Amino acid sequence: MTSANAAPAPTRTNRRILGLAGTGIIVTLAAIVVTTAAAALAQAVGVDFEIPDGGEKIPLGGFAVVTGFFSIVGVVIAVALLRWSARPAERFLWTAVSLTAISLVPPLLAGANTATTVALLGLHLVPAAVVIPTLTRSLRVRAG
Repeated sequence: MTSANAAPAPTRTNRRILGLAGTGIIVTLAAIVVTTAAAALAQAVGVDFEIPDGGEKIPLGGFAVVTGFFSIVGVVIAVALLRWSARPAERFLWTAVSLTAISLVPPLLAGANTATTVALLGLHLVPAAVVIPTLTRSLRVRAG
């Protein structure tokens, strides 16, 4: 016997989206941890993360926040593509790699010293290396 107020059973699409979102949250947390640890390691070996415009240093927490924000943006893109694209994994991969390439431009233009610039470039690639393959693989499994 079912209640008149019972929620309908989740559809297959909703289950796929919820599964992808769950994977996205986990991979976002992993990317935050790995990126923040890499930034801490870079600081430990002498990278100052000082940006000449204003002379402020990027705090470790800043790496965590920015990594989390842009990883969640990636998850939202992946979910949208799973919902509305016939080839979500391929489209996500191309989109994410393109956006990662674009994200490498600001560190090159910031005018920071060489060590900071190289570290920032690497710290753009670290979360991409964690998030992009995981979400692409998850899209292939869920879209299939």
